[in-house]
Amino acid sequence: MPNPTVGVNAETPDLGRLRDYLGFRLRRVHFRLSKGFAERSREYGLKSGELSALAIIEANPGISQTEMARAIDMDASVAVAMITALKAGGLIRRKRTDEDKRRFSLELTEKGTALLNEVFVVLCEIEDEVLRALAPTELLQFNRLLDRIYDHSL
Repeated sequence: MPNPTVGVNAETPDLGRLRDYLGFRLRRVHFRLSKGFAERSREYGLKSGELSALAIIEANPGISQTEMARAIDMDASVAVAMITALKAGGLIRRKRTDEDKRRFSLELTEKGTALLNEVFVVLCEIEDEVLRALAPTELLQFNRLLDRIYDHSL
């Protein structure tokens, strides 16, 4: 297979065998996104996974702890500790459901919604910087392909 990286950027070395591995390429992009987000979001004090949890809870008010953990591919025991921290920070409400007293439902507080809105402004700026190399139609196709890969990897 021809090397698609040769000549692209004189400062970027040939990826060798790694150029054929999606995981490596995704990890590099993820690292850039994560690094940019970490640098520009320290003031919000969110730990790993908390932004994803807040966004899933916002999109699914009343979601259970288990469903939320599954949605972000997080171990249930780790999710419980994170949910406890988010609740202590006043960002979410956790309450037992009437139907099943073992099940907790989650929803954002006003403080959680406000924080999520602020953080998503930063997140969008970072993603725009990283993804500006793609045309809008390419980005749409890229997102669809990533979703298809994820859906078929379960």
